[in-house]
Order: sequence, then C-alpha cells, then structure tokens
Amino acid sequence: MEGAMQTETKIRAESGIESGPRGPGCSLRNFACEQNLLSRPDGSASFLQGVAEKSRERLIRNTCEAVVLGALHPRTSITVVLQVVSDAGSLLACCLNAACMALVDAGVPMRALFCGVTCALDSDGTLLLDPTAKQEKEARAVLTFALDSVEQKLLMSTTKGLYSDAELQQCLAAAQAASQHVFRFYRESLQRRYSKS
Repeated sequence: MEGAMQTETKIRAESGIESGPRGPGCSLRNFACEQNLLSRPDGSASFLQGVAEKSRERLIRNTCEAVVLGALHPRTSITVVLQVVSDAGSLLACCLNAACMALVDAGVPMRALFCGVTCALDSDGTLLLDPTAKQEKEARAVLTFALDSVEQKLLMSTTKGLYSDAELQQCLAAAQAASQHVFRFYRESLQRRYSKS
C-alpha cells in the first residue's frame, strides 16, 4: 500500500527564459509543478511561479468554464480548489496555471489548455512580465491575461491602474509570446510525469 502511495510524480523544472528584446524585465521567473498531490481527488496539482478573493474566484471559474467540455458530462460537478501557500506576485496567473494543471491531472476533457500571464507597467512605461509582489505594488498598471493554447486567444483579462490602448496591446502581445513558454513547460511536465508511469 505504501508503494502505491509513493507513485505521485514530482516535477520541478526551470524555464530559465532569457530576457528578450524588450529589456531585462521581460522574462518569466522559474516554474515548478507537482501533480497528484492529494490522494482522494481525481486530479491535483501544485503550480509555483517565482519564489480580492471572490473576484479572483469568478475570473478563474469563467476561464475554466470557457475551455472545459462540460457537455460531455452533463451531470458532473467539477470542483477546483486552489490554496494560496505564498504570494510572490502574479498570483492570479499562478492560480490559473495551477487550475489548468489540476484539470489536466484529473483527465477533464478541454477544448484547449489555458494559462495566465501577468504584465506590469512601471511609471515610465517599462513593461515587466511576471512581476513580483513588490513590482506590482510599485507599478502604474497591472494586467493579467488568460490565453488558450490553440491560437493564444484571449479568454479573460483583468486590469488595475492606468494605461493607454497602445500599452494594452503591447502587454497582450508580450503575454501571448510568454504563453508559449508556459505551454512548453506544461508539455515537458506532462511528458516527465507519464514517461515515469
């Protein structure tokens, strides 16, 4: 019995994304993911990214509902429980990523994967991807996007602060580019998990 309990897969990977042409703040912090953490649920995942609750819940729920193929299981309840262990910034994006990995771990059918990416604009308009809590506090604007894995379509966005239309488009383009790194991390995490079983 103890051998069966030890079959949970721990996946730790570092994305190590280099700074791009937009400057040193345009990079993502390292990711870590651990799936199958809990023994009773059908799926569970812990997603770490870098070392307003009801509104956040609604945003996550709406994003999940946009991709989950609920019509395939008409009398099924899907409950996603997210527990914040620490907040190093970009919390909503990290929660979205954890929710997606938990749904994948549970085998819930989805039309696409999704991920969250947060951008911040400082006082001089410099764009920062995946801001820390301190950077978010000092930022002029913070924008979080949920994007799908098929066409990088925008599933959800939430913003706080002041920004121009051009800055919004710049942040969305940066989030779409960054989403490719997140989806690549998802694939690598799943390949590691299922290659060991």
